[in-house]
Amino acid sequence: MILGCLKPSKGSNKKKLRLGRGQGSGKGGTCGRGHKGAKSRSGYSKKFGFEGGQMPIQRRIPKFGFFNKKKKKYSCINLETLQNLVERGKISEKNIIDKKVLLSNNLINKNDFIKILGRGKLLSPLKICAYKFSKKAISSIKKVGGDVLFME
Repeated sequence: MILGCLKPSKGSNKKKLRLGRGQGSGKGGTCGRGHKGAKSRSGYSKKFGFEGGQMPIQRRIPKFGFFNKKKKKYSCINLETLQNLVERGKISEKNIIDKKVLLSNNLINKNDFIKILGRGKLLSPLKICAYKFSKKAISSIKKVGGDVLFME
């Protein structure tokens, strides 16, 4: 087989239909675009979602919902997580557990608001400082002898 002599099989390649080359060609005059109307003009391109003048589906369906920019995103931390850190020696019972301590242990991001949840058992009396607490978390912390401090 010689690469220079390769040809496509007969009938596999069709010639491109040449539009606008006289009436005898079969595609002369209007060139297959019909008579008049937007589609017959040069530069025509319909808008995305255009349905021929009918009210498009994206305008027929009602709008709903909105995005609240002022809503705070809370990072939730359970009591079992804090107890686990105490047992591993990452945080001490004497210090106040606040945003800096939680940041250093990679539990929250810099701009997050902290909420303490009551899952798990807390065995050591901790002073915890956060934006929000669940009722169960508050009762669990106070039962062990810890303190609840609210941040502003």
